[in-house]
Amino acid sequence: MRHARDSDLDRVEDLLVQLRTLPGLIEKKRGVFYRKSRSFLHFHQDPRGIFADISDPDQRIEVTDLEGQAALLNAARLRLDP
Repeated sequence: MRHARDSDLDRVEDLLVQLRTLPGLIEKKRGVFYRKSRSFLHFHQDPRGIFADISDPDQRIEVTDLEGQAALLNAARLRLDP
């Protein structure tokens, strides 16, 4: 499993757009999101699809399809909600 490249991230651009609207997240590099000074979310690609690693607690979610993307957005919102 390797870190996602721009061509991989192009496949989930709509998801990236939605993540950019979440309060408290900073996109330091395309597809790499931080919360305050800590890494919060980034993407990987392998032959099975595109995956997101989200922290606090650590979880890997496949985001190749819309169902997985919705699950990631929900997980991110739950972690960011005070």
